[in-house]
Amino acid sequence: MSALPELVDAWRSVTSRRRFEGSLRLRDMPRLRTSLARDDGEIRYELEFGRDALGVAYLSLKAGGRLPLECQRTLEAFELEVSINEHLGLIAKEEDEAALPPGYEPLLTETGELRLADVIEDELILALPVVPIKPGRATQESETVWSATPPEGQSGPFAELARLKKR
Repeated sequence: MSALPELVDAWRSVTSRRRFEGSLRLRDMPRLRTSLARDDGEIRYELEFGRDALGVAYLSLKAGGRLPLECQRTLEAFELEVSINEHLGLIAKEEDEAALPPGYEPLLTETGELRLADVIEDELILALPVVPIKPGRATQESETVWSATPPEGQSGPFAELARLKKR
């Protein structure tokens, strides 16, 4: 285990079965930061390079933490707990993607070099909800039940149409 270098040679890392563990600050992830309510906090990560029984080169990524988001329904800040556990199959060309076994997401590395912080940031961005909504927060509008039949004693638009049709 060692600190996260800025750039690694993916294929050498696979051969030597390199492993990295630590944490990244949210303020150091500029693309993710644009989707957050604030940039304080950290994400824990574990990265491990290797080959599986079929000889597929992979990068195993585990990351987790709390992302501060803004609820789009109430505009209140809340923290979303994220937990990522991905097996990324390393490929040198896009055509190699078809050869990956099930359970692997492709990670294209044409030059062989990887920016591991960018890989972690990419996976966190993919884990974000399209529309952040604070869990357990229901509003009166979302609890409204619409019925095709009008309440007792009231006539609906279709009842009026039926009455007009009989004339």
